[in-house]
Amino acid sequence: MVAPAVGWVLPFAALLAALALLPIVAPHWWESNLRKFVLCGGLALPVALYYGVHDPSQLTHVAREYVSFVTLIGGLFFVAGGVLLEGDLEATPATNTIFLGVGALLASAIGTTGASMLLIRPLLSTNRERRFVVHTVVFFIFIVSNVGGCLTALGDPPLFLGYLRGVPFTWTFRLWPAWLFMTCALLAIYFVWDTRLHRQEPPDRIRLDRTRIKPLHLGGAHNLGLIVAVVAATVLLPSPWRELATLAVVGLSWSWTSSHLYHANRFSLHPILEVAAVFAGIFVTMIPALALLQAHGEALAPTAPWRYFWVTGLLSTFLDNTPTYLTFLTLAQGQGLASEVVGVPHDVLAGISLGAVMMGANSYLGNGPNFMVRAIAEQRGLAMPSFVGFMAYSATIVIPLFVVLTLLFLR
Repeated sequence: MVAPAVGWVLPFAALLAALALLPIVAPHWWESNLRKFVLCGGLALPVALYYGVHDPSQLTHVAREYVSFVTLIGGLFFVAGGVLLEGDLEATPATNTIFLGVGALLASAIGTTGASMLLIRPLLSTNRERRFVVHTVVFFIFIVSNVGGCLTALGDPPLFLGYLRGVPFTWTFRLWPAWLFMTCALLAIYFVWDTRLHRQEPPDRIRLDRTRIKPLHLGGAHNLGLIVAVVAATVLLPSPWRELATLAVVGLSWSWTSSHLYHANRFSLHPILEVAAVFAGIFVTMIPALALLQAHGEALAPTAPWRYFWVTGLLSTFLDNTPTYLTFLTLAQGQGLASEVVGVPHDVLAGISLGAVMMGANSYLGNGPNFMVRAIAEQRGLAMPSFVGFMAYSATIVIPLFVVLTLLFLR
């Protein structure tokens, strides 16, 4: 990979600034997906031209990764959009906490993306009578879209890449103490938080919530099997067969699913188009940042597991966590450390893995489903936190927990 001058990181920095500021200073302008495409494309164009001349193979590689990313995210978005959990539970703190706990388990079984797309709509529907819902979506992103995915190689792309590079499939089970600590701690904090806000709900909303209780009924159950098929295609098939298989599954889902289910889910293309627009810019503009990381990463390469956790995690907050995982795994393999698993100690690989997966909770860009969940919530009328506002949540909730995790498991 060609490492350019440091100045080529500016388009990536400008895109991060735009994502942070434009929803605040120009919210109506930012609503248009076409404008997002224009902005992201304009910032990505200079980088694309540079690599088109100096390293076209890298540009081709990133284009393939982007297509794979959008195909997976889009496939799960379409298929999960045909699953309708009808009925209405009372949106108590206990009900919401159970939702999040189930999501944490599903995230490692069908991946953070699959679990997020499957559960976010039922969770929003359950809470539609409540006034205070934003915090629930934020914790959903923390738990279901990120932290929950570290138990298996299916949970998150970095872990699957590690599996392809020789990490035994069952090795990730060693991460269960950290997974259990983070999941239980976040669920406990959420339960206390939601209990306090539930008491502040207007009485008329509480009464309405209680009068609208209906038994749950699952519509579009066949799509659950198709979600598993998308995940299996991602795990078992090489590119381009996995993308073609995913598109075929989407076609089957679309043809077999009643339009009533999509209508009842308030399904629209706006969220997936927003993700496609933003991440098109992210994938291209981050090429120089990743190239500089690979070229000069030895200066950042630590030896202690906790340092690997923080360096990998903080960089994964804004950069794609999969190449960041691979970069630091490669650096660790070249340090002559104890060769316990794929050429590194178990605790070093644990630090890299936990940082890449869990610290995706630090920002909307940390993991693909984060932005998708935000888009779906905003489509339902929720005023989600801005880019900076979300990071304020993560700085006050998950970062302190990561400090405790470091002291307990990575010293």
